[in-house]
Amino acid sequence: MESHGTRANYIVGFVLAVVLTAIPFALVATQSLSRTQTVLVIAAAAVLQILVHLRFFLHMSFSRSPRENLLAVAFTAVLIFLMVGGSIWVMLDLHMRMAL
Repeated sequence: MESHGTRANYIVGFVLAVVLTAIPFALVATQSLSRTQTVLVIAAAAVLQILVHLRFFLHMSFSRSPRENLLAVAFTAVLIFLMVGGSIWVMLDLHMRMAL
């Protein structure tokens, strides 16, 4: 049976995921940065969190991954962009209609 990752890789991935989760929580709890800076740090931590999960838990390496994996990730990114963008659009529209 083929093993994709070692225990050490999973531990490194887990530690990175915990750190990338704890940083935004600490920033919000302490309010040590401005609101804009906090949102930017949270967004950066979210992107890094996605990359950590892709690398350490889903075992995707873009340097040697098959074309299908890259297409699947690209398709997922497009779907997420559409869902998040559509949700924001609907919420802003509702906000504008309720403000009148």
